[in-house]
Amino acid sequence: MLGTFIKTPTSHTVEIFGDLGFDFAVIDAEHAPFDRRSIDIALLAARAAGIAGLVRVAEPSPAQILAALDDGAAGVLIPHVASPEAAAAAVSACRYRSGRRGFSNSPRAGRYGGLAMWPHVDAQDESVAVIAMIEDPDALERLDAIMATEGLDAVFIGRADLTVALAAASPDAPEVRAAVTRIIEAARKADKPVCMMAAHVDEARSLAALGASAFMIGSDQGLMRQAAGRVLEEFGGLRGAR
Repeated sequence: MLGTFIKTPTSHTVEIFGDLGFDFAVIDAEHAPFDRRSIDIALLAARAAGIAGLVRVAEPSPAQILAALDDGAAGVLIPHVASPEAAAAAVSACRYRSGRRGFSNSPRAGRYGGLAMWPHVDAQDESVAVIAMIEDPDALERLDAIMATEGLDAVFIGRADLTVALAAASPDAPEVRAAVTRIIEAARKADKPVCMMAAHVDEARSLAALGASAFMIGSDQGLMRQAAGRVLEEFGGLRGAR
């Protein structure tokens, strides 16, 4: 599966990725200027464009998770899950029957009241994806317990944060590669899918060989910058000829 981060608080970029055929888009409320209203609009665009809209919440508070899910998110990415307790708390905030998600079927997720109480509860508990971001050295010593969390659907390996936390030279440094291997092995034992950032297709192939099955390809802003840079380079001679 292929997805990207959405950094620009607008509907348009989400629609473009959906129109192109990407599988999912992650609205980045942690590192981009999203508020409740702009998240709501971006998730509406995801539905209109037929792409799964997920939200990386700014913090794993029940209130932020609830807001994203009520607005119709297909799932949430929970940053800095470094313990089984943090994983269990995230799952609890996303589930009705086995958790503590506050009930309302009046927002988009409940079709503005179109779904009755228990059909809405069952549909959300069955469909909402809870994805833990493993990006801290502390998590490496608790991987099996984190992966064993009931209701946790997948993990995202945050190589950038691991690189900084480990004071490594780059995401390809041996200590980061070793951490990635440990995380993927633990996820494989627990039958949990793994999502990762991939800079290019060759890197995605090597990560897929290790066991990753979903890939984030940059962000809307990053991809626009790359494309614009290529255009600028291609037209450089024309600009200099003026």
